Amino acid sequence: MEERLTLSSKELKRLKVLELVQAEQVTAAQAAGLLGVSERHCWRLLARYRQDGAAGLVHGNRGRPSSHRLPEAVRGEVLALAKGACRDYNDQHLTEVLQEEHGLQVSRASVRRIRRSAGLASPHKYRRRKSHLRRQRYAQFGMLFQIDASQHAWLEERGPHLALVAAIDDASNQVVGALFREHEDAAGYFLLLQDIAQRIGLPLALYADRHTIFQSPSKPTLAQELTGVSPQSQFGQLTSRLGIRLMAAHSPQAKGRIERLWGTWQDRLVKELRQAGASTLEAANQVLADYLGKHNQRFAIPAEHPGSACQPLPAGDPLDRLFSFHYTRRVANDHTISLDHHCLQLPPAPNGRSYARTTVDLYHAMDGRLTVTYQGQDLITFLPAVAGPPRVEVFCPQTRPTTPQSKPAEPVKLPQPAPVRKTATPAPDHPWRKMIQRDVERHRLGEAKTP
Repeated sequence: MEERLTLSSKELKRLKVLELVQAEQVTAAQAAGLLGVSERHCWRLLARYRQDGAAGLVHGNRGRPSSHRLPEAVRGEVLALAKGACRDYNDQHLTEVLQEEHGLQVSRASVRRIRRSAGLASPHKYRRRKSHLRRQRYAQFGMLFQIDASQHAWLEERGPHLALVAAIDDASNQVVGALFREHEDAAGYFLLLQDIAQRIGLPLALYADRHTIFQSPSKPTLAQELTGVSPQSQFGQLTSRLGIRLMAAHSPQAKGRIERLWGTWQDRLVKELRQAGASTLEAANQVLADYLGKHNQRFAIPAEHPGSACQPLPAGDPLDRLFSFHYTRRVANDHTISLDHHCLQLPPAPNGRSYARTTVDLYHAMDGRLTVTYQGQDLITFLPAVAGPPRVEVFCPQTRPTTPQSKPAEPVKLPQPAPVRKTATPAPDHPWRKMIQRDVERHRLGEAKTP
């Protein structure tokens, strides 16, 4: 029994036109125009049709394996990885792993075709993207950094739930800094910007969301309204001191560079941490530091203009003073200030002066130390009970603060009570008693003479 012949739509069209030529209803030149081929090729098709019928119009390579087909051993290795260790890798990531770690030069299309033929769908579900107007990239590196944090199970079930804080350059897609934190907080962004400033300098602008870390929720006071000043968060004060413009995004799509970075890292970085066996915050930061160079080599692009627009750190102020939380307090009459419900005692002023009712500045450094200054002069430094990056408006001091050029405290001398004086009783023959008796006798005689 002959195998049933199946023709494609293109071959069916050729068959119908050639039948018209065979019936002399159209010429070969007209048929060539209808089929979109040359007249010579049309005569060639007509000859095959007259010899073999409709089967002569079927392409000769149909049913034959391609000469460019991957060997079965390679296909088997790709499927083994796709079903095993790399089962949750997307097609592009799996292609890169095959090329870099296994030496298999396989295209992404081939990997996708092999996985789909085996019934392995993409490990990620894609949603239809909404259309947004494209914003042009900034022209030079350092003109704008996008910053954000991502709360995710980066360590999966091996460790705690961490927050990843990062900054990406808008012009080149280069990740300029990143670190893991226990949670998203202001100290994490302070440490991130401090690390970036020390390595490559300060950007001209930062692009962030409208989190209270960047935008203060406080309402302006009457004095601020009169002067036109808006309240600032601690990070807003930092960018003002450093001369960086802080821009607020009104939607996640507005800072799409770093939002897409989270999608990439929640796929690839999680696997890097899994392969390294990281289960703690310190180990995760070590893996992240080694991964940044690999990521930038793969995804960074050259900026439109070469060079860097980053600025150096301002001269004069020490680094720990620049990158610290800043508060102001009014000194009470007993030379104390209050922070986080803790009463902090200030040292006595020199030359008998008093700091009472004056305003002092408090600088809470990233190592936890709290320094109190008055008119630019350090008065006292309080050490924290637990060293480490602080939280805003939160401080627990040690029992003994340290002062500049401090001396050992002298023991306090308590005032001695005055001795109790005993009451003296005059003797019977004391002159005072004789004088009193004489006055009594005179008084009695005087009353007797009076009629």
